[in-house]
Amino acid sequence: MARFDFFVAKPSQGRKLHPASGQAVLVQRGAGALSAALRLAAGVGLCVASAAAWAHFPVGQCKALDEHTIQCKGGFSDGSNAPGLTLEVISYDEKTLVSDKLDKNSSITFKRPAVPFYILFDAGAGHTVEVDHTQVGS
Repeated sequence: MARFDFFVAKPSQGRKLHPASGQAVLVQRGAGALSAALRLAAGVGLCVASAAAWAHFPVGQCKALDEHTIQCKGGFSDGSNAPGLTLEVISYDEKTLVSDKLDKNSSITFKRPAVPFYILFDAGAGHTVEVDHTQVGS
C-alpha cells in the first residue's frame, strides 16, 4: 500500500523533506490527493453500511392453540429472545383488548377476542410488528 504524506507546498514543488526523518517525500496534490480522500471516504462509508446491515429488528409469530386460545412468540431477527417486549391486541375500532408483556420465554397466551383484531408487538420507536387475526395460524 502506498504511503502518502501531505504537506503544504508551493505548486512548483514536487518533493519536500519529512519533518521527522529529513528524507525527501512525495507531496500528493491535485487529482491524486482527491482520489485518496475519496477512497478513504468510501471505506468509511462501507464500514458504516455494514454495521447497519448487522442491526436486528423485531419479529413475531402467533398461532391458535385451539379455537379459543392464541399464543404469540416474539424476538429479534438475530435469533435473540425478547422477554418484556410489549404486546397489545387491538380491535379494528382501536380499542385495546389485551395489553401485556412477553414472559421469560418471550411468549404470551390469551383468549381469542370475539371481534376482528390485530396483534401489535412493540419494541420501541419505529420497531413494531403487526399480525392481523386472519394471519394467526393453527
